[in-house]
Amino acid sequence: MILWLFRFFIVLSCPVIVYFEITKDWRGLLVGLVVGLVIVGFEMLVAGISLLTMISGILGASGGIIVAKLIDYTVFQIGNNALYLTWARYAALRYFAFAVLGMILAVRKLPEFDDLDRDILKMGKKRGAELKVLDTSAIIDGRLVDIAETHFVSGTFIVPRFVLSELNLLADSSDSMKRARGRRGLDILARLQENSEVPVKIIDTDFPDIKSVDGKIIRLAGDLGGKVITTDFNLNKVASLQGVTCLNVNDLGLALKPVALPGENMAVFVMKEGKEKEQGVGYLDDGTMVVVEDGRKHIGKRIESVVMSILQTSAGRMIFTKARAVPTEERAA
Repeated sequence: MILWLFRFFIVLSCPVIVYFEITKDWRGLLVGLVVGLVIVGFEMLVAGISLLTMISGILGASGGIIVAKLIDYTVFQIGNNALYLTWARYAALRYFAFAVLGMILAVRKLPEFDDLDRDILKMGKKRGAELKVLDTSAIIDGRLVDIAETHFVSGTFIVPRFVLSELNLLADSSDSMKRARGRRGLDILARLQENSEVPVKIIDTDFPDIKSVDGKIIRLAGDLGGKVITTDFNLNKVASLQGVTCLNVNDLGLALKPVALPGENMAVFVMKEGKEKEQGVGYLDDGTMVVVEDGRKHIGKRIESVVMSILQTSAGRMIFTKARAVPTEERAA
């Protein structure tokens, strides 16, 4: 209601200003009324247009006029007077046409700015730069920094804005464990950005129709033609099913671990009971789980065992051994 009163005030004020300040004539009143209606009409039109669209339209129109000026200069440099006179006759129409074309081009192409980062990255990939989309788990894990510093990885690390938002949520969590993980992830990301050998780019591309962060990461990697770096076993499987290459840091770590061969002797400290009867469980220095048959009675001791078999998966590596008769401490004694 207040808005319509304001509009009525504008329409009424313009004829009054013309009548008292310019001319006391009915034609002046009509001109003032038309000006007031034009102002109100422009206000109603602007209300339905976003500021970004308006700025784009103004810049596009300005660019169109500049192009028209450049063409004028080019025609003048040709030196043909007849051509220049004919060209100059349509100056008003020409400037209007170029301004409108520039405005239309800017407004119509404005939505494509959201995809500009993705298009540029695709062009970079065609030139040989591989793109790697980082998952939250891979950033928090931290081993990626060491891999990057050894120059075994090349290309550009892509950090989507929604992954960065997830790290911020973790860092602000009331849960101390989640908060520590989130802050560690932000610190790792800062270290990655300091490494000039592997550029890190944060992009704003999002997929509102996809709820899960994992789904967004897979979709983004597919659109960019890049690869996903993660430590998440489930994300690895889902990405593979959708035809997206996934680089699992755990797989790399397993591939680089020393291989224990069946029949070799292995010293292991038995820490706890295993799931099966008489089993004991220990761990190597690198975290590999060692299941010791007949090791339950040796819990709390370091014993020698014989490697029976090795189970290696993306979730980790397990070594199955059989305890030897004499513990290491007893034999030393």
